[in-house]
Amino acid sequence: MGSKGMMLITGDGGMTWARRTDVTGDVIRDIYFSDAQNGWLVVEKNEYELERKDEPRSYLMRTNDGGSVWKRVDIKGVDINAVLVRTIFSSGAHGWAFGEEGAIYRTVDGAVSWTKLSSPTNRLLLGGAFVDDQVGWLVGAGATIIQTSDGGDTWTRARFPQNSATPIRFSATSFPNNRLGWAVGSEGSVYRTINGGLSWQQQNSGVAADLLDVKFLDTVEGWAVGNEGTIIYTNDGGLNWTTQRSGTVHPLERIFFADRTHGWAVGFGGTVVAYGRAEAPPVRR
Repeated sequence: MGSKGMMLITGDGGMTWARRTDVTGDVIRDIYFSDAQNGWLVVEKNEYELERKDEPRSYLMRTNDGGSVWKRVDIKGVDINAVLVRTIFSSGAHGWAFGEEGAIYRTVDGAVSWTKLSSPTNRLLLGGAFVDDQVGWLVGAGATIIQTSDGGDTWTRARFPQNSATPIRFSATSFPNNRLGWAVGSEGSVYRTINGGLSWQQQNSGVAADLLDVKFLDTVEGWAVGNEGTIIYTNDGGLNWTTQRSGTVHPLERIFFADRTHGWAVGFGGTVVAYGRAEAPPVRR
């Protein structure tokens, strides 16, 4: 994903990648697959290229055949100037899209229709996680962490110690269940909750680079990636983090695991690094 609609696709588990440019010519902000067939893109159009005054800057594209065919989905009722940066789905029907100025939209019919939700923040929302159709968390700039237990109808702000004069910019969060979760962000920040996000405790990541994404495979094993090619790993719930060799200095913006032994991180300049469980660090492809 990237500028001018750049997409890279693989059909062999990431051994080789091919560029695809026929999906959209606009900026792809995010890609999310709920399973092997159903996926969504968050797309932003340059404001100077809008064809109508009432044309929204953000829209989605959806596939239900593993990415062979993509169709545009307009978020009806979206503010035309709203810039959405991420989308997540808890199931094939329930999903959320969010972004600048605390904007949050929800669908319960697989992106056919969307509803704007009341948001407790006007901060940029950058990441999120839902464990089911009701329970989820969103994180963002200004040390923002908000939680919902009713699908987004109401939100609760988190409490956590702020040890820096500059508020943390949280980029991503990961929850293996509805109690235990992690949030990562600026200057190597890692925080953990054990009570569903009501309160958070800082962990020592061992790095100073901004962390941009995090993924826990279960309650003890997790990974986080970020600027300067940073990859950190824990197998004890974050009590200890170790730095892994990535083979790149480019920012790594997203991390994904197909299973416990196969994962990928992607980032700036078309960078893709792959992980294979063979008691070895991730290897540059």
